[in-house]
Amino acid sequence: MTSTVAISRLRKYLLQEQEQGVSELVLSKKPVISSSGRSGALARYQKEISGCAKCPLSKTRTNFVFGDGDPKADMVFVGEAPGHDENLQGKPFVGAAGQLLTKIIEAIKLDRSQVYICNILKCRPPGNRNPEPREIEMCEPYLIRQLELIKPKVICALGTFAAQTLLKNTTPISKLRGQIHYYHDIKLVPTFHPAALLRNPAWKRQTWEDVQLVRKIYDQERSDGR
Repeated sequence: MTSTVAISRLRKYLLQEQEQGVSELVLSKKPVISSSGRSGALARYQKEISGCAKCPLSKTRTNFVFGDGDPKADMVFVGEAPGHDENLQGKPFVGAAGQLLTKIIEAIKLDRSQVYICNILKCRPPGNRNPEPREIEMCEPYLIRQLELIKPKVICALGTFAAQTLLKNTTPISKLRGQIHYYHDIKLVPTFHPAALLRNPAWKRQTWEDVQLVRKIYDQERSDGR
């Protein structure tokens, strides 16, 4: 097609739109990804960023821990960063805390394969220290894009650091939990980290209340077809 023909067709199209009362054209910045295409899109994105060397953590990691689970999951669990076992295996929450998380997921009548699990950081901080501000700045955009591709109905933030980082405040987890917050327009419920539950079993009751709330949101959002 010559440029003259293309321009002529474009002019005709715009005149037709104008006659129908359309005064402006809105161009989407990002393509809409169908449910069936999310798996491939997420896999391509993982491949695209898995060699990340933006911060010094890339030099000490064994594996880039992207995430694990259903690419079309309506429920996503987000922790702060990979630990020792996760760094070795390249998957999130596979150690003792991960085994407890699996039991928690099963307690709300879901299988781990039906949800998606990831962390804010994709590389393990040395000695399992807390992530530093610069590391979060470099890595959080990866999480945001993951969520854009997965399109979950609800997020469960695991632990103080994950909750405070996502919600951009310093409120104690004891006050954040049990309530519905929002992260990039997605409903978010904070709860205690599974590793904390291993040290403080008394918090399991409160965690059970939190994940029941997560399940309630999950069911409601799905029934509403949102």
